Amino acid sequence: MRALKDNNVTAAGVYGMGGVGKTTLVEHVGQEARKQGLFDHVIMVRVNQTPDLKRIQAILADGLGIKLMNETDEGRASRLSSEIMRRNKILIILDNVWGRLDLPSIGIPSHNMLQSCNSKVLLTTRIWNVCHVMMSQENITLSTLSKEDSWTLFVKYARKSFESTYFKDVARKVARECGGLPIALIAVAMALGDKDLTEWKYAAQLLEKSRAANPDDNGEASKCIKLSYDFLKDEDSKSCFLLCCLFPEDYDIRIEDLFKYGIGIGLFQDTDTIQEARGKARSVAKHLTHSSLLLDRGIDGCVTMHDVIRDTAIQIARSEDEHGFFVEAGCGLKNWPRRLREGHSAISVMTNDIRELPEELVCPKLQILLLQENYFLDQIPDTCFKNTSLLRVVDLSYTSISSLSMSFIHLSNLQARVQCVEVSSEFHLG
Repeated sequence: MRALKDNNVTAAGVYGMGGVGKTTLVEHVGQEARKQGLFDHVIMVRVNQTPDLKRIQAILADGLGIKLMNETDEGRASRLSSEIMRRNKILIILDNVWGRLDLPSIGIPSHNMLQSCNSKVLLTTRIWNVCHVMMSQENITLSTLSKEDSWTLFVKYARKSFESTYFKDVARKVARECGGLPIALIAVAMALGDKDLTEWKYAAQLLEKSRAANPDDNGEASKCIKLSYDFLKDEDSKSCFLLCCLFPEDYDIRIEDLFKYGIGIGLFQDTDTIQEARGKARSVAKHLTHSSLLLDRGIDGCVTMHDVIRDTAIQIARSEDEHGFFVEAGCGLKNWPRRLREGHSAISVMTNDIRELPEELVCPKLQILLLQENYFLDQIPDTCFKNTSLLRVVDLSYTSISSLSMSFIHLSNLQARVQCVEVSSEFHLG
């Protein structure tokens, strides 16, 4: 808060490893700054690894309560910049920045101009150098929690008294394995809270064994999230969790989509009607949220996935034979990726700028293909699905495909609905 009160500081940065609590911190700081009257507007934008300029501009415009009618990036940037300068006391929080952002090209005025209207930029990043290239004037390093703070947070979410000295020792060992990372402490505590001593001891052994297997920067978080995944109550929950990693970073995932994809790949077998299956999908989403593996950001019917958890989910999906996922969603792709292997069971290239599909997609194990939000994709070659006979789910929503090609005759197992932007009805195949 000191940096936000300092008139000489226009840009501040929060640096720390993934899962340490940067987003939670700046959300709280933004709320407090607004409450104390330091700013009239607090706008938070999650930037992510592949910044989407239009999306960032749209969130800024929404926060300012204006509509951007300009077709060009430059026109939208000019309108945003003028609006920010016209007003006063605006805090713009740029969360999860991975590299240098040209703020004026987005529509955020230069530091000098921001200072003249009592406005500031607050950013979070995992990379210290980003604070430097973004010309942050005051940087805060967010470290992992101390042992005692870790234990306090762990006990809070485990909701267990640990009256037995031996049980408490085992629990403390588990908490230590979380490396002081809030995201790991909460996920593991929620997973083990209702388990008996035997399962706690087993969890401690698993975490200890996986320490050597995860030497990278996010190893502590990854092994703990993997443990939380392993302790999920049923296969439907595990499968829905992995389905969520097919969406782009920070995406508002519709539970209805999880339901449709789940039906397509044969989940929710313990239900007798569509209504029951839809209810089961909602129940699974709620369970994953309560397990801290998904986030509820208050958007009705939607959940999101923390980027650290998403990275781990992709690792899990790629390591398990039956979940050979290829995920390049929201990565700015303009061409069909060349790195595909025949063993993939799911391919997600949604939310890109792909305009052509391959003449023949050779993926005999493929079950899920997500192509939605490639707005200029307008046709499917007749031989595209010739070698994907196991394909069960295809999502073509928000593309320019207006009719289904002959390629669909090869898909005898297709179960999910296929919806095209230019087609008023949905096609159910299978």
